[in-house]
Amino acid sequence: MKFCLKTVIILLMVGFSVSVYAQEKPAKKLVQFTGIIQNADSNVVVPYVTIRNASYQDQFFASNHQGYFSFVAHEKDTIEFTAIGYKTTQVVIPESENNRHSGIVKMEASVTALPVVVVLPWASVEEFNQAFLALDVADDDYLLAKRNLSRESLVAMAREAPLSANELQNYQAISSHQNMTNRNINQRYANPLLNPFAWAKFIDQISKGSKK
Repeated sequence: MKFCLKTVIILLMVGFSVSVYAQEKPAKKLVQFTGIIQNADSNVVVPYVTIRNASYQDQFFASNHQGYFSFVAHEKDTIEFTAIGYKTTQVVIPESENNRHSGIVKMEASVTALPVVVVLPWASVEEFNQAFLALDVADDDYLLAKRNLSRESLVAMAREAPLSANELQNYQAISSHQNMTNRNINQRYANPLLNPFAWAKFIDQISKGSKK
């Protein structure tokens, strides 16, 4: 009987302590957290970011394709934002008078320096050595420049490389100038047999007895 009484007293004391503790520590106020996630460097929106409430049951949310999010949390909750290619960002929700909090979350891009990879067309060092020894290298820069500026090399490059905009404009200008010059020459040196004034002058000279 004494054992049962002691057990009941202990349970009552524990229940009273829990109730007192609950009264001393009020529940956190709910807040509608709304915002947009942007890149810290370019202010471009970051879409489809994973959002986790690290302070309350690990609740997960996500932003849409425009970086917009809106969910319910508590004041002073720690919200964690994670996305591929960005550093993890944490935001603590401050106290709010109207049960709403909105803002812009800035996320920094995560830059990872990868080691340099050199791609070679040879499978082994021995194949590279053979290909290098088989190269036909000029003796000096003068012979190399002379070979590159030869008529055969220039014709081959002109045949394969298309004309640039400046070259096309110059070619059209030269062609137009040549056509105008030829037209003026033809008009200047027209056939005198078809000129009536020349025939009149010729007949006048014959009537006057000119031997020219």
